[in-house]
Amino acid sequence: MSDAPLVPYQPSAAPAAYDPATLAVLAAMEQAAEEHLDAIRPHNTKRGYENDWNLWAEFHDWLAERTGHRIPLTAVTKGTLVGFVVWLDTVKLAAPASIDRRITGVTVTARSLGVEVSKDATVAARKALKPLKLDPDRIARGRGKAPAATPEQLRQMYAAAPAGLAGLRDRALWLMAFGIAGRSAEVSALRADGIKHVSEGLDVHVPSVKGRPARDVVVAYGKNPDTCPVRAWLTWKAAAGITSGPAFRPVSVHGHLGDDGLSPTGCQEIISRSAERAGVAVRLTGHSMRSGFITVARKAGKREEKIRAQSGHAANSPVFWGYIQEADRWVDAASDDIGL
Repeated sequence: MSDAPLVPYQPSAAPAAYDPATLAVLAAMEQAAEEHLDAIRPHNTKRGYENDWNLWAEFHDWLAERTGHRIPLTAVTKGTLVGFVVWLDTVKLAAPASIDRRITGVTVTARSLGVEVSKDATVAARKALKPLKLDPDRIARGRGKAPAATPEQLRQMYAAAPAGLAGLRDRALWLMAFGIAGRSAEVSALRADGIKHVSEGLDVHVPSVKGRPARDVVVAYGKNPDTCPVRAWLTWKAAAGITSGPAFRPVSVHGHLGDDGLSPTGCQEIISRSAERAGVAVRLTGHSMRSGFITVARKAGKREEKIRAQSGHAANSPVFWGYIQEADRWVDAASDDIGL
């Protein structure tokens, strides 16, 4: 055996460039590999990645509202990916484990579209995520349903709303969301010309969003002016001078009205921020208006089919019946009036 010292192998020259035929074979094998991996990927994983990319698009909508400029979804960089983590944490209130999955979903989807996502970008995103994984309150997120809003909380929010055009918009937005039992995406999609004032209140056309069927609902005048969706809408509409186009729009710090509609995230932010400003004890979200309407309507004795027509739930929706059961907990309670 030779006693020559071991040294790393050093090629005498750089490898030759591949010829066109070899490149063609390699490209075909790359494509075949992608198709094979996609074919064996579980359906739930694919659906999860699709949801992650939809959230990435929603983040870009939010970003465009604040910067006045839209960047392409394919711009998966260190800055945008870290911004996505912060947005998921502070706006969507996502749990750290969920954020971790979203990073993977966006990265995998972007690469499948031919986007080169640098390792620096994913490392930075997970570095931003690391301290969130140590926060018990953040870890506990997502373990319960959004609290249902109550008329009392809506009155608190009304009293704490800011002055000016933004305050009028905020009041109209959350009361309309409550009145139509609407999802944030549905509130975002409302059109001024789809909201008709009639003697009894409002005829509201709720557009189709995310493949769900559109519906037409009625919103009656409220007995309390502070929680009346009809009065709030008419006041906002007159002050903003809106006759057509998006029903709810951005208002700048100087009171200037935007032309585009608020995004679903923008609508959610307004509701959560308004509740926080009013000192509401629980954190209300966009879904709190929807669940709140169903709960309050049921406690007021409204028929199930009427409530479902307002909210757009299917007759066999387990979510809807969960709300009904919650509202009925104290109706003829088994422990009530049994001689104790």
